[in-house]
Order: sequence, then C-alpha cells, then structure tokens
Amino acid sequence: MTQPFWPTAVNSWGDAEREVAHRVIDSGNITMGEEVAQFEREFAAYVGAKYAVMVNSGSSANLLAVAVAHEFLGLPLNHGFDAVVPAVAWATTYAPLAQHGFGLRVTDVDPLTLNASARMVEECIGTQTRLIVGVSVLGNPAPLGEMRRLADAHKIMLIEDNCESLGSRLGGKQCGTFGDIGTFSTFFSHQVSTGEGGMLVTDNGDLWRFALCLRAHGWTRNLPQEDVLGGLPRGDYRFLIPGYNLRPTEIAAAVGRVQLRRLPFMIEQRLRNWGCFTYHFANDERWTLQRPMSANAGMVPFAFTLVFPSPEAKAEASAKLWAAGIEHRMITGGCFTEHPAAACYRWAAPEGVENAKKIHYCGLFVGNHAVDLSEQIAHMREVLG
Repeated sequence: MTQPFWPTAVNSWGDAEREVAHRVIDSGNITMGEEVAQFEREFAAYVGAKYAVMVNSGSSANLLAVAVAHEFLGLPLNHGFDAVVPAVAWATTYAPLAQHGFGLRVTDVDPLTLNASARMVEECIGTQTRLIVGVSVLGNPAPLGEMRRLADAHKIMLIEDNCESLGSRLGGKQCGTFGDIGTFSTFFSHQVSTGEGGMLVTDNGDLWRFALCLRAHGWTRNLPQEDVLGGLPRGDYRFLIPGYNLRPTEIAAAVGRVQLRRLPFMIEQRLRNWGCFTYHFANDERWTLQRPMSANAGMVPFAFTLVFPSPEAKAEASAKLWAAGIEHRMITGGCFTEHPAAACYRWAAPEGVENAKKIHYCGLFVGNHAVDLSEQIAHMREVLG
C-alpha cells in the first residue's frame, strides 16, 4: 500500500526522542519514577499550573479528572446530578461522567468556532448541575474565562478538556488552566507526542492529592509526607478510596520532556501551515472554516476543517480527496447524540444540537503537522478546484 500524499497523522519523534527512550530502557527503570516526576514539574511550569499529574493517556486524564471531582464533591455513585458538556467532543469527554453517575446536559456549538458559547452553556445549567466541562476543539480556545465566571457564580466546578489544544492561549493565559482541573493528551498525533500519554493539571492541593491517590490504586504510597485526605500516615499499602492504575511509563515521560522543549518550534510551524491553509481556502462559499472567537484567542490548530452545506457536497469532496491520497476524517468525534453509544447515557439537549449535527454529517478535517505543508495544501486546493 502506498503512503498517502497527506496522512492524517505523522510521527513527530526524531533522534533525540529515540535516544532518551533507549537511555531509559538501558537504565532498567521503566515504570513511573523520576522521569515522570520531572516531566510533571516541567509541564506544570510550561502551562503555568501549580501541579501536574501524568497518566497513560488523555482519555485517562479525563477519567481521573472526573473521578477527582466526584471524590472532592463527596458524591455517592448514584447521586443524580449532571454536567454541562458540548455536543462536539471526543468519546472520553463523556464516558467518565456517566461512569461516575453524572447525567449530561448537552449544548450545541457555534458553527464557526466549533465550540460551545458561554450563552449556550449558561442556558444548560440547571438546579442539579455540579460540573461544567469546557472543551477547546482542535486547538481553538473556547470562551473559558466566561465559563470560569459561570462556574463561580453557580458555585460549581469547571473541568477543562484541553486534550486537543496544548499551547493554545486565551488572553495570554494557557488553555487548560482556567478550570479547577485541566486535562491534556500527548497521543501520537497531538501537539506533544509521547505515543500514548496524558496530563492533569490543577492549582488546588487537595485536588492534586486526590489525583495522586486515584491514579495508582487509591493508595497513599505516592502522596506527599502525610495523607491530608484522611489524616493517616502515608504507608505504602494503605488504600483510601477506589482507584485505578493509570500510571505512565518512564519512556513516555522522557520523550515528553524532549517534545516539550521542541513545542514552541512545532507551534510556529503549525501556525504557518494555518496561515497557508486559510490563504487557499478562506472566502469560498462552498465551505466554512473553523475560526477563533476573537483576536484574543491564541489558536494552535490541531487540524484544518471544512464544513460543507450538505452531506452530498461533503461526499463529493471526500471522494476527490481520497482519490488524491489526502486522508481526512470526521471532525473530532462528531456530534455526541448521533452515535449509537448515546443510548447508553442519561442525557438531554434542552436547546437542540442542530449546528453539531451539521458538523457531524457535513464536516471533515485534514491533519496539521509540525512540518511544512504548503505543497500539500496547494495540492488539496487544486483537487477541490
């Protein structure tokens, strides 16, 4: 099978990543240790958070974030409360909420930013709401400052699913740090790649301690000197709460440290590609492009989106792209309500999700990578005419 002219994802590892991976393998220290601890410190410093907790995937980061919120709020499993979520996100934005007893109040999204607006979120907050989940789709900042104010006004928690948007900023502040908890993914195709991996950040010491405990079995072994969660001595095998094994490897952390140092360069290249893409594809009535909500939103595009006026127009364009070897796919995870898995959830969409449905059936994206894509972008424009 020939290599596609423009793949959806590419390997961003180089000699430096391979060198540190072999160094860790040769050391014999494979599972979570000092490399993980150092990556956590460096990651927290980069995004401007007080604490960071590395896990084995971005999906695990979302699971851990909801588990931490559940424990912090002191909720029983069958509590009956709900969380506000956007209709366009990834599957594991939603699954941990259901797995911890939350119903979903699903908002529509703006057809251009692809994010939920603050108005949409506010209209979905009800008397049973205990969480807002803010999602910055494909590197485009959601209205996180307004979501923060809504959460504070209603005395509920804000979790940021920033898995697609490492490096994006809003008013100079890093996305992922507006929430009580923020999550990031370092999957193969993301802005920083550890192959598989994720990170949770917070400024709250109690949330951090819950995260450390829940990440590894619910035990006290990885907590600081004393377990402030229960007032007990730490002890290596003292189990406090039902936990998981979400621990990362030393190899992933060592690679992540290399990638984090390269992140400013990789962001610059993604932004150059974005400028090239908008030059070729903006102002064409046959489709719309994702755009930032304001000049204040520092977008780091994870991908390039096209939303067509109809499923038929999308299908025609898709056939041309596949024939030209240009890989593409659904925008993020599409619209939550249109997947069979929605039947497994307790959810409601009070205002409807018509924009999200159009994105689901009429939209596609091609990958943005930390390499020069000007040739590929010009070719794609020729293919679509």
